[in-house]
Amino acid sequence: MNYAVSVTLLTGFLGAGKTTLLNYFLAHNGGQPVAILENEFGAVNIDGALLRGGENVSVVELSNGCVCCSVRGEFTAALGEMLDKRAAGELNFERLIVETTGLADPAPIVQTFFVDESLREALRLDAVIALADAEHISRQLDEHPVAASQIGFADRILLTKSDRVDDDTKTLALERIHRINNKAEIYAIENGECPADLWLDLNAFALTDGVSLPGGFHIIRAEGQQNPRFQPFRKGAVKQSWDDAIQAHVFDAGMLDLKKIGAFMESCIARFGNDMLRYKGVLAIADNPQRLIVQGVHKVVGFDYGSAWQPTEPRASRLVIIGRYLPIDELRREFSATAI
Repeated sequence: MNYAVSVTLLTGFLGAGKTTLLNYFLAHNGGQPVAILENEFGAVNIDGALLRGGENVSVVELSNGCVCCSVRGEFTAALGEMLDKRAAGELNFERLIVETTGLADPAPIVQTFFVDESLREALRLDAVIALADAEHISRQLDEHPVAASQIGFADRILLTKSDRVDDDTKTLALERIHRINNKAEIYAIENGECPADLWLDLNAFALTDGVSLPGGFHIIRAEGQQNPRFQPFRKGAVKQSWDDAIQAHVFDAGMLDLKKIGAFMESCIARFGNDMLRYKGVLAIADNPQRLIVQGVHKVVGFDYGSAWQPTEPRASRLVIIGRYLPIDELRREFSATAI
């Protein structure tokens, strides 16, 4: 087994429903060998005891504190030990799910999979999945900055407990979540009932050609899970504004000068990389038939050329940055100056 194991990072604030989602997955995964790395804040791991696994499920528990505070220590060591046991035939798993404590900031966890050489070849981070409790997320965002970070890093967001709130409360939660992260698709689920293909194997960290901005959310019902119903955001329904430090920003332009956009990205990452949680761009470069793809987490960034532009489609550049405390007006001017 010399291929990289797919890793899904499952995050979300306390009580969002991560363990409920995992238990539903374990009951419906068809016996696929899977390992779950569980973390709890404190000396005793409660969530690990709540998981209903089987003979093809390996649960490894960390209970010495939040993984985001011990990335270079116990967390990295635990991953390495799991890989060693897998190579020796002592553990059997084809995918790894890392469930973080509700108090964890995903940033250092995500970066570990890219900067640690011993893990980079053996593990492939597939996606960050964030659960958000519709009943409590607004208050959590007001009181706990880490809740916004969890949403900001997400590639897909699962809204839980929306059946316990009225439409106005749900709309407020959705609009605020979308304002923080307008790149991630949102799925409203109940009781953890979500098909695995909607949150596993998303390949979100690959340098792909598209940057879509969802205009609504998907509703999953137990009786019709394979065909989630898409519902647009309610136009003009929300008059409230929020002062969240983390926000999503979209930069649009036409054809760009390669040297100028390269200098812009280098400068942007050098100055503000620590406050750029996630960013992705599909850029149209002058005199080049292919899309230039950029994707990064803080100061860890990748560039590659993707598919060619079709003769009939407009060549447009789009860069999405999810960050905090960014001088957006200044960055917009600098981005616009890279256009030809």
